[in-house]
Amino acid sequence: MFGGGMARGLVKKAVATAVAAGAALVAVAAFGATVFYALQLLVVPLAAAAITFLLFAVIALAVVLIFVARSEAEDEEDEDDASGLGHRAYMLFRQRPILGTVAALAGGWIFLRNPALATMVAAAFTEKSHGSRRR
Repeated sequence: MFGGGMARGLVKKAVATAVAAGAALVAVAAFGATVFYALQLLVVPLAAAAITFLLFAVIALAVVLIFVARSEAEDEEDEDDASGLGHRAYMLFRQRPILGTVAALAGGWIFLRNPALATMVAAAFTEKSHGSRRR
């Protein structure tokens, strides 16, 4: 059987993640209901619903902005470690999608016309310098 132990571990992790996500969803819904009913004691029900909605919208916006800022910081760190043809192509498509598309079409055309030339170009791009080695 292909990867029996590894597949079993992945399934266990997926089930644990699904259970945690379900529990988080129930907890957020219960917290929202608690906030709504607590506000309903102070204001009319329609205002309590609006305030609860705004509160959760602001919290969601803050979480999104925090994760976007964090991912942008990680992207800047990743750009310094550009190694390999695949990573370079990915960064080209991300930064300049039109140029990346044109380069991919040109590369496909070259590969169809002369596969040996395309192989040599790919080998030149993926060749690493032998100056510094990591362990």
